[in-house]
This record gives sequence, C-alpha cells and structure tokens, in this order.
Amino acid sequence: MNRLLLLFFISFMGIASAQEVLQPDDAMATTLENNFGILVSKNNEAQAKNNASLLNSRFLPTLSATSGANIAIDNQEATFQDGQTRVIDGAETTRYNASINMNVTLFDGLGRLYNYKRLKEQYALSSLGVRQTIEQTVLQLFSAYYEVARLEEGVRILNETFENSRRRVQRAEKRFEFGSSTRLELLNAKVDLNTDSINLIQQRQSLTNAKRNLNVIMARELETDFSVNPMVRFIDDEVLREKRESYASKNVRLLQVRSNEKINTLNLKAQRSTLFPSLSVSSGYGYSEGVFPATGFLASSLSTGLSAGLTLNWNLFGQGAQQVGIKNAKIALESTEIQEKQIEQEVLRDLLNAEGAYRNAIEVYRLQQENVITAKDNFERSTNQFELGQITSIELRQAQINLLNAELIGVQAKFSAKLAELEYLNQCGALLDVSLN
Repeated sequence: MNRLLLLFFISFMGIASAQEVLQPDDAMATTLENNFGILVSKNNEAQAKNNASLLNSRFLPTLSATSGANIAIDNQEATFQDGQTRVIDGAETTRYNASINMNVTLFDGLGRLYNYKRLKEQYALSSLGVRQTIEQTVLQLFSAYYEVARLEEGVRILNETFENSRRRVQRAEKRFEFGSSTRLELLNAKVDLNTDSINLIQQRQSLTNAKRNLNVIMARELETDFSVNPMVRFIDDEVLREKRESYASKNVRLLQVRSNEKINTLNLKAQRSTLFPSLSVSSGYGYSEGVFPATGFLASSLSTGLSAGLTLNWNLFGQGAQQVGIKNAKIALESTEIQEKQIEQEVLRDLLNAEGAYRNAIEVYRLQQENVITAKDNFERSTNQFELGQITSIELRQAQINLLNAELIGVQAKFSAKLAELEYLNQCGALLDVSLN
C-alpha cells in the first residue's frame, strides 16, 4: 500500500510541475477583464456617463411636431340676422391642422448649468465607485491567490514529511528484520506514515477547493488547473512612506465623500436658481384648413405661417416648495461636511491600524523564519541521534512534527505579511499602483 501511495504522489508532483504558473499580475489582469462585479460597476459608470452628456442637460432646444384631423356630422339649424332660418341634416365639418414648434430656454437662473455640473460630478463619483469595487476585488483576489500559494507550499512540506516518514518505515522494517528494534517501533512508524498520508490528501483537497475559489474571482472555467508563484517580494519602506504621505489625496473613501460634498453644493445652487425668473423663446410653423357646412359664414379656410414669441416666467411664490427645497439642500450639505470629518478620522484610524498590522506581520515572519531554521537543525540532529540509537522514535517524531508546524506557520506568516502589506497599500490609495510579480 505504501508503494502505491508513493507512486501516486510522485505522479501527482510530476503533473503539478507541468502546470502553467499563474503570476500575480496575470491574475489581476484576468480579474479586471472578466470579474462579474467589476463589469457591473463599469456598466453603472457607463449609465452615469450617459446621464452627464449634453443631451441630458436641458441646454438643447425642444422641437415638436403636431398634427390632427377632425370630422363632425351634425344636424344643424341656423337663424341669421335677417330672420332667415336654414336647417341641414347631416352637416359635415372638416378640420385639418399641423405645426412644428421649437422652444429654447435662454435663462433659468443658471439651474441647468448647476444640474449639468452635478451630473458630471456624479459621473466622477461613479468612476470612484468602480475604483472602489476594483480595489475590493483585488484584495479578495490576492487573498485567494496567496491561499492557493499557502496550500501549495503546504502540499510540498507535507510531501517532504511523508517522504521522511516513508524512509523511517523502511529503516524500521530493516531494523526489525535484523532484530535491532521491536515490532512496536515499526507499527508506530507505519501509523505516523498513514497520518502524514491523510494530512497530505486533505491538504490537496483544500488546494483544489482554493483553486476553484480563485477561478470564480477571475470568472473563468472552474476546473482550470494551474499553480501559482509562491515567491513574495515586499515593497521597500521608502516607497511605503511615500505612499503613506499621499493617502489624503488618494484614498477612495475620502475622494468619494468630497465628491458627494461637491454634488450637494451644486444641488444647493440649483435649488437657489429657482428663485430667479426664466426666459425662453419659441417659434413655429403652422398649417390649418377647414371645410364648413352651409350654416357657417365660411365655406372653407386655409392658413399657414410662422410664429415667434418670447416668454418670461417668474414664480414669485410656489407654495413654499422653493424655500423648503433650499433648506433641505443646505441640511444635506451640512450632513456631508460632518460625514467628511467622520470619514477622515476613520480612514486615518484604518491606515494606522493597517500600518501596525503590517509591521507586526513582517516581524512575525522574520521570527518564524528563525524558528524554521532552528526546527530543521533540530530535526537533522534528531535523525542522526535516532540512527545511532540515542533517542526513541517518539522523540524523532516530535522533532518531525515541530519542523512541520514551524514550516507551515512560516508559510502562513509569509503570505499573511504580504496581505497585510496590500491592505496597507489599499488604505494609502495605492493598491493599484504597484506590480506584484
């Protein structure tokens, strides 16, 4: 059975080595192109862009065309001034009309201008929403990416542990055959080998699940197999300091609340513009034709011609709606200013927390690397002592478990430190500015 397991794992490692290596920047590029959440946010941005166009600004003139036809059949009795009376049954009256009209607003208290600027700012806000979605998705992506990397490293470490346990079983079998050890030692070695096999199988299943999760984020076929790059490159402290110094102008939450403040300022100006009169000019071309019965003064009429007019409209009192709208716009602006102060404080808090978490994670990673070196040295010494009969198999197994735990925790510390660095960059507003390869 052990030989079958060995052949199975060797064949698996051969297949894994032939897999395509997915680099971090390639994973990001695929996600930016395919991720469903990002695509939806970009569609929302496209809608905001359409709303901010000149076609939606009310600056352009309105042009309308109307036409109609009316036929009436009546029983009519008409008495004229000279006393004559005329009675007609089924008198038919026919009327036709058509016109084309254009209206242009020349001035409306600058309300259109402020609304147009507000729509432009809403478009900018939607672009910030896309960026926020991308940043959140990228954090999710690399959390999944480095989880795959951690599990792949775990498979490698557990496979080494399995190989060490397999060699230990082989040595125990030979020693038992020559009578230099007990059957209990051989059985313990086999139990430990089976335990390592189970751990390796479970780790491989977790790796498969993690790869599917990463494929979902990248919006590609779930069963697409790949391996990832376990190498991690940390950014220089000097670069991080530069990113931190510019966080106030780059953090997306701060930019969003400032954009909302601009929108509410423009909305207040638009509300105030309703207090001013509006001036519009209109022109049109009309056609009208009618055919009348004998009871009318005219047998028919036809008229065509141009018309033009200038209209001044001033809503002196609109039942208080204008004043209420202005007051509410002022309150909305004040709320945004309060919210900006709150978010400034929250962003600074999150930035300081992220910085502290990153510094601690880097230090933990450094210390854990030392633990791995110590555990490796201890395991090598224990192996030599076991070969010389100076320690028991239980002590050797404990040294092996200590090395396994140190390596697994070390791998976890490395990727945790990298994720902490990415979160720190995100709080600085610089997550999308760096290359991760």
